[in-house]
Amino acid sequence: MTAWILLPVSLSAFSITGIWTVSYNESCSPDPAQQGGPKTCCTLDDVPLISKCGTYPPESCLFSLIGNMGAFMVALICVLRYGQLLEQSRHSWVNTTALIMGCTNAAGLVVVGNFQVDHAKSLHYVGAGVAFPAGLLFVCLHCVLSYHGATTPVDLAVAYLRSVLAVIAFVTLV
Repeated sequence: MTAWILLPVSLSAFSITGIWTVSYNESCSPDPAQQGGPKTCCTLDDVPLISKCGTYPPESCLFSLIGNMGAFMVALICVLRYGQLLEQSRHSWVNTTALIMGCTNAAGLVVVGNFQVDHAKSLHYVGAGVAFPAGLLFVCLHCVLSYHGATTPVDLAVAYLRSVLAVIAFVTLV
């Protein structure tokens, strides 16, 4: 069962690599200043936003793949974590709510990945509006579960670390 630790690590590695691959593309609309030459960024302000860069082929295919594969891995992580806490006799509404929020996050990621911002803007933004807050709530609920289940100083340190990371995630979300 210890090999499952590779799942969150591979989710991060896969997502970060895929996002950077999609963000730096050459398929954006041409820059009028360069007489028809391609732009290297996908926004008006020349900031490579993943949602905008993932609109154009072939990057749109990779963007959908990242969203769907990431959503699957998030759902799998949520189910495994839920089961892990059940094995530790933590039958609580917080654990169940965390599972629901994690799966809601995964559903939002599927919507974001499959409906590109230039073609279905409202659906894309609804998916993002569901995915990001649900993911943040999932993290916050696991902070609570970490504090309640801390039995050793290492467990308490992990709870503090999760809390710090949750605050950083909240600040970046806002």
